[in-house]
Amino acid sequence: MNVSEELIREIVMKVLQESSKPAVQEDFVKEKDPSGIIRIQTDTVKCEPFKQEGVALKDVVTLDEAPRMGCGIMELDHTSFEWTLTYDEYDMVIDGILEIEIDGRVVSAGPGEIIYIPKNSHIHFQTPSKARYAYFVYPADWQ
Repeated sequence: MNVSEELIREIVMKVLQESSKPAVQEDFVKEKDPSGIIRIQTDTVKCEPFKQEGVALKDVVTLDEAPRMGCGIMELDHTSFEWTLTYDEYDMVIDGILEIEIDGRVVSAGPGEIIYIPKNSHIHFQTPSKARYAYFVYPADWQ
């Protein structure tokens, strides 16, 4: 097969055009090292409303960036919502008090504390005031 100089020039121009397009900008501070390491400044993450009033969240890594583990920030404001986990989850409280109700018992955590919730747990996420926490899920593609 003979490849013309014109075809090579066309391909190179396309590659250069694609690589010069600006990367998708996040609405929070996220730094990606070429090694795959990602640093996220959690206090810059703005959560978006979820299915219920008083609940907001924002996934902070994509499946392309982290195909095995998911991560995001969630905020609860004087609310409770029921959920059955189809994945394992760790929640690290940033601000406030997070309560996890299961089988009539409540496990609570404050800033700097971590709660682990095993897969297939049927729970109520709740908070007596406002809470902000980081969640880490495995597998990332849990839906």
